[in-house]
Amino acid sequence: MPTVLTLFGMRFYYWSRDHEPIHIHVKKGNAEARFVVEPEVELKLNMGFKPHELAIAEEVIRDNQKYMIEHWNLFFKKNNEI
Repeated sequence: MPTVLTLFGMRFYYWSRDHEPIHIHVKKGNAEARFVVEPEVELKLNMGFKPHELAIAEEVIRDNQKYMIEHWNLFFKKNNEI
């Protein structure tokens, strides 16, 4: 599970055998969420995050959207070449 960022006690990551569309998983304690990152940031799943925590997670993703897309593309390109 490649971790992209860790901020505000939240871990932003994806699975090494993940699928498109480009998305990011967020975990904090027992709470988990999943956001699509491209073409637009959109919450797809929430299990336990409070609304204000989701707002923080979404803001982090929006602020780092380009980086997350680049991270995803580099990781899966590298692993598809093996």
